[in-house]
Amino acid sequence: MSGHTPGLWDAVEDLHTWLDRHRAVGSREDPLLCILKLSEEVGEVAQAVVGVTGQNPRKGTTHTWEDVHSELCDVALTALIALRTLTPDAREVFTRHLEKVTARSLGGTAMG
Repeated sequence: MSGHTPGLWDAVEDLHTWLDRHRAVGSREDPLLCILKLSEEVGEVAQAVVGVTGQNPRKGTTHTWEDVHSELCDVALTALIALRTLTPDAREVFTRHLEKVTARSLGGTAMG
């Protein structure tokens, strides 16, 4: 990447390509495994929230809010990579969906 910071969708594509080259299981299972990976990442967010709030008295406070932020980013990125695994048009699919959700939720008010 030599000094170039990729945009979100460039990074998603690069990570998808890298994962494709390093898959241990056949291609038929790939989408399912990406979705399972998403569940794993969500569990890590929960673990970080429990850790930052000290809700496990045996362990005490084990995480920071920065850990929670990082885990949430992992969830978002994993979801986008899973979407890319299902369709090469992930960017367009996501953009259309975001527009629908925004229109429905904000009554057509522009984001930002």
